[in-house]
Amino acid sequence: MTFDGGVFWSALFSWAFLKGALVTLSLALLSHAVAIAISIPMAIVMGRPPSILRSFIVGYIGLFRAIPTLLLLLFVWNAVPQFFPVFRQPWFSPFLAAWIALALNEAAYQVEINRSALQSVDPGQTWAGQAIGLTNGDVFRYVILPQAARIAVAPTVNEFITLLKITSLASVISLQELMTVTQVSVARTFQFTELYSAALIYYLAMVFTLMALQMRIERRFSWATRGATRLVGNR
Repeated sequence: MTFDGGVFWSALFSWAFLKGALVTLSLALLSHAVAIAISIPMAIVMGRPPSILRSFIVGYIGLFRAIPTLLLLLFVWNAVPQFFPVFRQPWFSPFLAAWIALALNEAAYQVEINRSALQSVDPGQTWAGQAIGLTNGDVFRYVILPQAARIAVAPTVNEFITLLKITSLASVISLQELMTVTQVSVARTFQFTELYSAALIYYLAMVFTLMALQMRIERRFSWATRGATRLVGNR
């Protein structure tokens, strides 16, 4: 069976595939943004002495790491509306369900990345900042956070790339992301190689773009250690 270039190029530049890729990228971006927003305060608490709140966060991390992502997607889409009637309304779409499920799941992994990054910063810099009169908030903002962000960039981008690929699981709840569009097209035409190759090109383009962005961000944050040292030394 020969490779049909016409089918491949037609799929590659079709609105259906482009829209599916945009849905995939949007879902990954929104889910990861919420996960980061949730995980930062949790990571800060994880670096403090034991407390009820810290125990709750440890339980959260363990729970969502244990639940398979596919099961979590199905649970949010099918089971949550049974417990909470408000989710039975038309506004509760497959995209929203996938967003909730993936954000909650991703936060459990992102909090460990952030916690490790924060703890990797030398505690001596905190003491030095306090010694020259910086408030705890200023120490965190100007000394700790820039260095932790630099350390967290690589694992965070890697985690985002993994999340980008995991979004394909949302096809089980009928979300029209890239893999769903591809599967529907394959079922109609049986042009497996051509259509899967077109989907592969989209994933490769997104992942390589993210890798290039990662290197650029890492260069952008290369000033963090030097800048923090100068700040403490000049005050």
